[in-house]
Amino acid sequence: MPLYEYRCEGCGQSEERLESLSAPEVHACPACEAPEGMRRQLSVAAFSLSGGGWYKGAASAEAPKPSHGCGAGGCGCTPAGSGPVGSGSPAV
Repeated sequence: MPLYEYRCEGCGQSEERLESLSAPEVHACPACEAPEGMRRQLSVAAFSLSGGGWYKGAASAEAPKPSHGCGAGGCGCTPAGSGPVGSGSPAV
């Protein structure tokens, strides 16, 4: 369940609530008792990726190049960018 921040438009009181996604966006203010005073605020989510997954280094300038296999010509094909365009036939 997400943690929502609310602020009263009348008195400025603020609060946080752990509620379901279907929770209403307005409710009564506990301080000034305005019936629909508390309104949900737009806030930043606390989200952090940790460990060594796919995202690590995703903003690097260049992706690592394959050293073997089809992308490097290891299967007998012409590596991308090193043969005539549109030849479509493997190098033998």
